[in-house]
Amino acid sequence: MTASFLDFPVFDIERDGVRVHGRIGGRGAPLLLLHGHPQTHAIWHRVAPALAERFTVVAIDLRGYGDSGRPAADAAHANHSKRAMALDALAAMRHHGFERFGVLAHDRGARVAHRLAADHPSAVERMLLLDIAPTLAMYEHTSEAFARAYWHWFFLIQPPPLPEALIASDPVRYVRSVMGGRHAGLAPFAPEVLAEYERCAAIPGSAESICEDYRASAGIDL
Repeated sequence: MTASFLDFPVFDIERDGVRVHGRIGGRGAPLLLLHGHPQTHAIWHRVAPALAERFTVVAIDLRGYGDSGRPAADAAHANHSKRAMALDALAAMRHHGFERFGVLAHDRGARVAHRLAADHPSAVERMLLLDIAPTLAMYEHTSEAFARAYWHWFFLIQPPPLPEALIASDPVRYVRSVMGGRHAGLAPFAPEVLAEYERCAAIPGSAESICEDYRASAGIDL
């Protein structure tokens, strides 16, 4: 992460017993940043300083990722639902006094943003979603090419404990396999940020939360 992003003050709040970790910095209209999988709020390290020149930037770790809490799994996967994650995000913004704000979200975070806007439309002034298509449509129109490229979608939703056991046995390999398996490989990722993703993936409970996130997306979130 760039030094200027590391200078953003860190905050931690708690909602329903789950810690929400993030950074805040800048000045201007509030802007919530939500990351994707298997990353953390550090994904914004190159753009957050520029955004902070015009916005008060709030970047959080989704539950189950980064340094946010890892709630227990439940039969309905509700603890890792996008509705629960949206409430975390809303709580973080309200903690800083923001009742209405913009949202910039990527991948898993964009799914959280969808739920946030649907459940709390008065809170979302506008939003920009990056690298996402509607999950239900993607499942309904799955092709062999999609299944090969997005193998982790189908791996992570398998019944416990196999997927989480395999991830937990070598979380660094999992992170590098998912993030390095696309056309650009690992080259775009700053070494210190990649190291941050790897550190957080190795935190106890991460593998379980990652799987529960995707199980929720294939069930209660649909």
